Amino acid sequence: MRFKSFLFLFAAILALTSCVSTKQMSYLQEYEEDVDSIIQVQRLRKPYRIQTGDLLSIRVKALDQDIVGMFNPIGSENPNATTEEAVYFDGFTVDDHGNIRVPTMGEVNVLGYTEKEVREMIEEKLLEEYFKEEANIFVTVKLAGIRYTTLGEISQGSQVVYKDHVTIMEAIANAGGISDYGDRENVQIIRQYPQGEEVHTIDVTNINALKSPYYYIQPNDMIIVNPLPRKALGLGTTGLEVFRTIVGLVTLATSIYFLTTR
Repeated sequence: MRFKSFLFLFAAILALTSCVSTKQMSYLQEYEEDVDSIIQVQRLRKPYRIQTGDLLSIRVKALDQDIVGMFNPIGSENPNATTEEAVYFDGFTVDDHGNIRVPTMGEVNVLGYTEKEVREMIEEKLLEEYFKEEANIFVTVKLAGIRYTTLGEISQGSQVVYKDHVTIMEAIANAGGISDYGDRENVQIIRQYPQGEEVHTIDVTNINALKSPYYYIQPNDMIIVNPLPRKALGLGTTGLEVFRTIVGLVTLATSIYFLTTR
């Protein structure tokens, strides 16, 4: 009798603590004190500063397009090409010293600059050394997509998004979402800095994630979603799954008990 009571108590505790709650599976839950938090999002976004390994797309235009042809990549005759391969071969990769090699202009250091600052730098150099104001040159400088990697309880692999800004929610959605076993409260972001890599965490179940400085991802971010402890236990995510698992365990334990006490 005492053994059966122990099994019942053990099963009850296990059932209450093992299934994944709705709170743990819901994104950006809002609380009364956080109703106006979405207003703060745009204020936290800072201009991205270029780092080594980034891929830039640079185009130079003018009234007479022929005179700027030497500054544009070979594939510029097909400006609508958006495949990753086309961007890779036509873009400008920032080397380990923070430089890019621009036709005729040679090496240009862009490390730590924003896209706007690089554009202004190239425009100024072109006007000083190659053109006059009358040429009406127009320079565009953009990151050739935001590349990031996802690992863990999420579709694993590398993703490329051709947008100026990508939020952590968009990155997760593009990867197919987090599985039921994923820890949404401690999503890790491994981010590259000039001094090395740093690990940051963000709770995507809380509306306050909108206020996080890591809400917007950056190129070459690695997003890691670790599994919840109950995955290792193999108890399931819903109450029904947990119940079935516990019934099986209790049945097995009871059978072993009676076989060993005969």
